[in-house]
Amino acid sequence: EKRKIDSECHYFNTIQEVGPIKKGILSGIFVSVKDCIGVEGVESCAGSRILKGYVPVFDATAVRRMREQGATIIGKTAQDEFGFGSFATNVGKGFHVPKNPFDPERCTGGSSGGSAGITQKASYKHISLGESTGGSIVCPAAFCGVYGLCPTYGLISRYGLMDYASSLDKIGPMAKDPEGIALALNVLAGYDEKDSTSLNHEKEDYLYYLSQDIKGMHIGLIKESLGQGVDPKIAAKIREAATVLSQKGAIVSEVSLPLNAKYALASYYLIALSEASTNLAKYCGMRYGMHEELRGNFNEYFAAVRSEHFTEESKRRIILGTFARMSGFRDAYYLKALRLRTKLIKEYQKIFEKFDALISPTMPVIAPKFSEIKKMSPLQTYMMDILTVGPNLAGVPHLSVPIGFEERMPVGLMLIGDHLQEGNLLKIAEALEK
Repeated sequence: EKRKIDSECHYFNTIQEVGPIKKGILSGIFVSVKDCIGVEGVESCAGSRILKGYVPVFDATAVRRMREQGATIIGKTAQDEFGFGSFATNVGKGFHVPKNPFDPERCTGGSSGGSAGITQKASYKHISLGESTGGSIVCPAAFCGVYGLCPTYGLISRYGLMDYASSLDKIGPMAKDPEGIALALNVLAGYDEKDSTSLNHEKEDYLYYLSQDIKGMHIGLIKESLGQGVDPKIAAKIREAATVLSQKGAIVSEVSLPLNAKYALASYYLIALSEASTNLAKYCGMRYGMHEELRGNFNEYFAAVRSEHFTEESKRRIILGTFARMSGFRDAYYLKALRLRTKLIKEYQKIFEKFDALISPTMPVIAPKFSEIKKMSPLQTYMMDILTVGPNLAGVPHLSVPIGFEERMPVGLMLIGDHLQEGNLLKIAEALEK
């Protein structure tokens, strides 16, 4: 079945089964893994030709924890090269673009597009491990009509994850229901001494939150997320969901995040691309990356390897990031973006003094057609992340919840919580599911 689905929709870069280490609470559940997360003995390329042939000799901590609880790994899912994209159309040279499970003429969303697509299509018990830097879990989850959780930064170990932007990258689960998310989180969350960014947070039973009601919870509807650039039909769906939450006993009112609405996107791209240009410098064809015949000096060889094997989008992001952190420009761009990030985090902290969670659309539009994406400029594609980059910059948890359809395509609602408040998001998601 996996191979049949993949031949139609291209959700996998590699199909290869890796059995469980022992029996546990995930026995009988199949797990797909985004291509940028290492699986021992399985080619893992982060969707890039420059890493073609790389086979990790160890499991990422997240993968190992799933296998220790009985999960069977079924393969590596398609993605934008190194996570560079919102539509999963910026795949590496020689890789296939995944197709939306509801309409093959539309995208799955990115960058964890293959993970979301197979999660929707799978008829067997399945969870997918995705990765998010600026929205790469919740975006495809919304476009494919599944649940996708981007956790608090540091809650799930990043050991074994191939970097895009180290201060932003998070591993998170996708599933068809809140129970699948909670079950995965029970296994994945926890301190890892191998990851210097890992949080030493007390273990929780996230399944417990699914049995709790939301009566008395204060939920903020982000005013700016329903404005210009957001499809009015999607905005109407979000307001309908807010009404449902009110009927279930939650106290819903509008809130404003003016700094995040105005500056989050610019701050995100300056920080993310600066870190990406540094992290990807090691792929030079010497110790890391595709090896070629040694010709010329190091700069000539380095340039030849990267020109041949990186896509245009990867080159664009590396160049932009390198420029932003160059001497003479660092103060004007990169360091200013870092200072702004602190202000954006403080804006969230102030809101969460009064609210248990926030809601907004996950994406401003339904999944666009490939023909529409081809007409977009790079700036227009970056603008697609306008609603998702804020929570990622702040490192707060956010969960995309499917709430219905427009034009026969899924619509996602994004729940945002304070740091380590994944339980609140699961309570609200379960209320909407019921």
